[in-house]
Amino acid sequence: MQGSDPMTIASDTLRPDAETQATRDARRRRWFAWIDAVASYLAVLGLGFLVPILKMIGGDDVRTQSKELWRQAGVPLLAILIFLGIWSVLAPRIQTSLGAIPGPAAVWEQVGVLAADHVAERAKEKAFYERQEARIAATLAADPKAEIKRKSYVGKPTYVDKILTSLKTVFTGFLFGTIVAIPLGILSGLSPTVNAAINPLVQIFKPVSPLAWLPLVTMIVSALYVSSDPLFEKSFLVSAITVTLCSLWPTLINTSLGVASIDKDLMNVARVLRLGWAKKVFKLVLPSSLPLIFTGMRLSLGVGWMVLIAAEMLAQNPGLGKFVWDEFQNGSAASLARILVAVFTIGIIGFLLDRVMLALQSAFTWSAQR
Repeated sequence: MQGSDPMTIASDTLRPDAETQATRDARRRRWFAWIDAVASYLAVLGLGFLVPILKMIGGDDVRTQSKELWRQAGVPLLAILIFLGIWSVLAPRIQTSLGAIPGPAAVWEQVGVLAADHVAERAKEKAFYERQEARIAATLAADPKAEIKRKSYVGKPTYVDKILTSLKTVFTGFLFGTIVAIPLGILSGLSPTVNAAINPLVQIFKPVSPLAWLPLVTMIVSALYVSSDPLFEKSFLVSAITVTLCSLWPTLINTSLGVASIDKDLMNVARVLRLGWAKKVFKLVLPSSLPLIFTGMRLSLGVGWMVLIAAEMLAQNPGLGKFVWDEFQNGSAASLARILVAVFTIGIIGFLLDRVMLALQSAFTWSAQR
């Protein structure tokens, strides 16, 4: 150590600290790059409030990010609490033929009751199949050649079953509408003549209420769908077709607008390259118009979900609409609370469906709205 240079010793002492700081800076840059990459996806999923939290974890200014967190999470939460408070105060003062409007506590109690009913019904179903398998095993043990008949469990649909029925119905109607609307929209956008032919029909049928379509659809399905072993219940088909007729218009209009808005230079390039009609549609038209097509599909799914409830009420399809109608007809002390449970369920599912479509739009398009 006697021949060592004091400056060299100092440099060796400081180098580990410098390297540690450089490592920290590099880790911090990677952390914030990752946050920037996922921020848009979190926003689409309704989880944008996580971004300020992640930035604070990464060492960003706490005061700035706290303000952003308050704006994204605190303000909405405060608004919900104020709404619940106003509801709690005003509900007992509003009297109906079935009594006072239930408050948040009563509605939440019915959520628990409906959940317990679902668990109990699934337990009955499980016990039914276990007993059936036990009887079959005993029968086969006594006579291996005995004819075996299995029965399906027939129980009342629970609230969860009705939610699933409504989702199946709306997606069926939405799928039918999309299959019809996108090809028609592409033809309408590519051809002014086709657009001139379709546009009057769109303007006439677009405002028609599901309540007007439902009797016609019911009579047509009853006349044409005749089978001793039907694949689908008539009430399901009536509701799904009604959803189709009411929800296809936003997709058709936005698809036509998206195709008509394609840069003319791109269309001229397609002509120069002598692309066939199919190649032009799949390689040029669809990729360029996807943002507006997805916007139309989001609107159509929202309209379809809204229309579905009215359609199920009248068609008696065993979904959420029929649940609301049955509770209205029931008139029990818990009916108002259960109807409000359905109202919130419908609203929350509608919000989630929109989030799903927005996520798909962000995943498959280059200019998705955020």
